[in-house]
Amino acid sequence: MPQPALLAHDLVRDLGGRRVLDGVSLTASPGHRIGLIGENGTGKSTLLRVLAGVDEPDAGSVSRPAGLGFLHQEMPFDTASTLSAVLDEALREAREDLARLERLGEELARVPEDDPRHPGLLDAYGRLLEQAQDRESWDADRRAALVLDGLGLGALAHDRTLGSLSGGQRGRLALAALLVSRPPALLLDEPTNHLDDGAAAFLEEQVRGLPGAVILASHDRAFLDAVCTDLIDLDPAVDGPVRYGGNYSAYVREKHAERDRWERRFEEEQEELEAARHAAGVTAHRLAPDRGPRDHEKMGYGLRAGRVQSQISRRVRNATRRLGELERTQVAEPPTPLRFAAPRPATPAPDGSDPLVSLTDVHVPGRLVLPGLEVSTAERLLVTGGNGTGKSTLLAVLAGRLTAEGEVRRRPGLTVGLLTQDTVFDRPDRTVRDTYARTLGPERAERLPLTRLGLLAEADLDKPVGQVSVGQRRRLALALLMALPPQLLLLDEPTNHLSPRLCDELEEALGTGPGAIVLASHDRWLRRRWQGHELRLEPVRE
Repeated sequence: MPQPALLAHDLVRDLGGRRVLDGVSLTASPGHRIGLIGENGTGKSTLLRVLAGVDEPDAGSVSRPAGLGFLHQEMPFDTASTLSAVLDEALREAREDLARLERLGEELARVPEDDPRHPGLLDAYGRLLEQAQDRESWDADRRAALVLDGLGLGALAHDRTLGSLSGGQRGRLALAALLVSRPPALLLDEPTNHLDDGAAAFLEEQVRGLPGAVILASHDRAFLDAVCTDLIDLDPAVDGPVRYGGNYSAYVREKHAERDRWERRFEEEQEELEAARHAAGVTAHRLAPDRGPRDHEKMGYGLRAGRVQSQISRRVRNATRRLGELERTQVAEPPTPLRFAAPRPATPAPDGSDPLVSLTDVHVPGRLVLPGLEVSTAERLLVTGGNGTGKSTLLAVLAGRLTAEGEVRRRPGLTVGLLTQDTVFDRPDRTVRDTYARTLGPERAERLPLTRLGLLAEADLDKPVGQVSVGQRRRLALALLMALPPQLLLLDEPTNHLSPRLCDELEEALGTGPGAIVLASHDRWLRRRWQGHELRLEPVRE
């Protein structure tokens, strides 16, 4: 049975006095898996809610398949419901298919072929059989067990209540219920949140196997690369959202090509503008040198001088007109990608040794055990490991914010910066703009304006730091570290709360950035592409 497409036409949605969706149209045909990307606030979640019918558009229309599935932030069950009840609901349609097929089969066996009812029953049986095959209804119970196991929920007792599960477990259960039910179209909002590497890889395989249309919003570049057949960039553009064919790797290649074309066009226009300014400014002087008539020219000098002046005026007018046209239509300068400013060089070690920091037999009870570690002046170290293995603890020890047993040696005068997962500023009443300027100093803040980094929107700069989101505070902290980088930069999950584009720019900046860099990350895309050293931490066994 052909799966229906999901169609949206000219969607408009205003929220809080701001237009979030402005004339968005899309077609999601069966077998297409479309990723929504863009900066925070560009309408990814809003679009999903409108497509799902959870939110109504102010204008435009949506045609959605019956039974469309949507990964909600909260499950549509109360906390007293059990895991078994959630699974029963997910399996309900598959079980109903099988029960109806059995009833129709029995009725067909009783009705003779020459009975007028037989063709209708046979047709109904065929349509239901095709639907059951699409849903893989015969395999539903086995699939449920497989999905629970793949998402790390296989060991949970089915009589556990939702209230007894963690937030991450409830999120994974909601995802499992959708995968088990195999809806004709599926909408997913950040589906890899709370998933480890194994569960994320399992989800990729499951989503690729779905027959219907899938539309998903995600910051997980590895997931976008593994799953998507198309990407829609919701960042503001002259002609609205742009759809790119292919996965995330194809999108990155196309964006690089777009950037190259933009830069070439800008450079060519600047050269043409300079030539036009030059022509407008000096043409008259070059074509009409200030000289008097020679003796043999005196009779016709006035006539010829008039013609020359007329030519000069015409050429000057043409050059000025061309300059005006170029200035009105010139291409904007491409924004500067994220880059670190130059830091103050590290003070040489008195004994000539290289390490900025060295750890020997470091131990934080219940959190970290590390026999030894040396961080050189140009170190690029990626710290990996599961939750609770001590990644954040190690960064805090290196930063000197956490006292550990064992030996910790730092080079004298070493400057250290730490980006934590939960950033807090001393003066939450100060605005984002004021905090940036006061921390850097007026001269440096003017030399590298906060807006140039592209980490925060202009509308957020005059809000008090205490009133912006956790993600915006982390972006401000990252901006300060990029504008005034320390000799040892420590980053805890630096790609959290960043759009895929900014993640790519940050990765590139880290590769060529100044000083030593140690970062901890679960980001699969970053880890796969990391060019430096890697330290994998294991759980502490006391």
